[in-house]
This record gives sequence, C-alpha cells and structure tokens, in this order.
Amino acid sequence: MSRNALSLLRSATSSLSNFAVTRSYYPAHRRVVLLSRTYSGTTPEKASEPSEGPESAEKVVEEKQDPVPPSSEVETKLRAKEDEVVDLTGRLRYLQADFLNLQRNAAREKEQTRDFAITRFAGDLLETVDVLSLALKSVPSSTLTPAEGVNSSPDSSPSDNKTPSAYLQELHHGVEMTQRLLLQTLFKYQVKPFDPTGDKFDPNKHEALYQVPVPDKEPGTVIDCQKVGYTIKDRVLRAAQVGVAQETT
Repeated sequence: MSRNALSLLRSATSSLSNFAVTRSYYPAHRRVVLLSRTYSGTTPEKASEPSEGPESAEKVVEEKQDPVPPSSEVETKLRAKEDEVVDLTGRLRYLQADFLNLQRNAAREKEQTRDFAITRFAGDLLETVDVLSLALKSVPSSTLTPAEGVNSSPDSSPSDNKTPSAYLQELHHGVEMTQRLLLQTLFKYQVKPFDPTGDKFDPNKHEALYQVPVPDKEPGTVIDCQKVGYTIKDRVLRAAQVGVAQETT
C-alpha cells in the first residue's frame, strides 16, 4: 500500500514538473519570435503576403508617369494650330494692305488739298480777267493804228502834244500787259484757259447759252464762245459759256 502511494506521488510530481517546464518554455519562445519580427520591420500580416517582384515595380513606375495622349489627338491639335496660324496670317496681310491703302489715300488727299487750295481764290480772279478781256475787246483795232505824222517814239518829251488815239493806245497796252501778267500768275498754279470754239459740245466742260441753226456746221458744234473756260490740274474750274449749232429743219 505504501509502495503504491509512493509511486503515484512520484508520477504526479514528474507530470507537474514537465507541465511547468513546458509552460515556462513557450512564452519565451514566442517573445523571441515577436522580437525578431518587430526588428525586421514586418508584421505577421505582412509576412504572410507574397513578396513583390520586378513586374509590380514596373506597374508602380507606370502609374507615376503622366499618361501620353494618343497620336490622333496630337494630330488634331496640331491641325487646329496650323489653321489658327493661317487665319492670323491672312488677317495680318489684310491689315497691312488696308494700312497701305490708307497711306496712299491720305497722300493723294493731301496733294489734292495742296493743289486745289486756291480754287476759290482763282475763281474770284477770273472775273477780273473777264473784265480786262472785255475792256480790250471794246477798243476797235482801227483806233490802235498810229496816225501819220504823230511821234509815238518813247524818247518824245512829255511836253509833246498827243492825240486821244495815242492815249488810247497806251491805255490799251497797259490793260493788255495787266491781263497777260495776271494770266501768267494763274498759269503758275496750273490754272489754264481753254476756248472750245469748233469743238464738240461737252456738258461737263461747256455751258450752252443759246442754240442757232447753222447750215455749214454739224449739230452740237460750238460756234461761239462768250466766256472762255478755265481748268486747274485737269479739273474744270469754270465751264465755258458757248453757243451751239442747232440742227436745221
């Protein structure tokens, strides 16, 4: 009886000691494993994941790069830019041509303004020329012939007796010189007279005062000029007042 109790006690004691040794061994082993995993910077969840290879690295690099647009989109944008350049170039050329036309028009207007600045002044002087012309026409040509026996030389003294015809001749000569000088002055500014007698009637240059049938003249022909016309730089300053031949019945 005592031997059986002693054997049971020994077996129980050995079982308890084995259980205690096993319990004390496993926590230490787990701590070592946990420390090693913590030191390596991985967690048990990450440790169970498979390692990433070169393919996964290439995928990450591709995700980081910007997406390249397709070639069709690039060609469309390039075509749109080319059309815009063509449009802007056309507008620029149009503006250049418009500016050149504006410069030419401004220069022509400036020249015309300078050339025709005396139009009104010259038109007013034409009345004076007409009066001088009438004064010259009013003197008969027979009275301008020097009389026999009258000394008309310029060396004659003022005390010499002069006939009224001599005074008239001197007056006529003075009026003629005045008219000639006035016409020369107008000619300097491109103001020129024209006499349309014998020409075809032109309503742009002539002013018809009357019509008369003339057998030997073609209808519409200028047969008489009451007042000569004047032009300034090929522009009619004053129309000539004329008489026109009419068709005979």
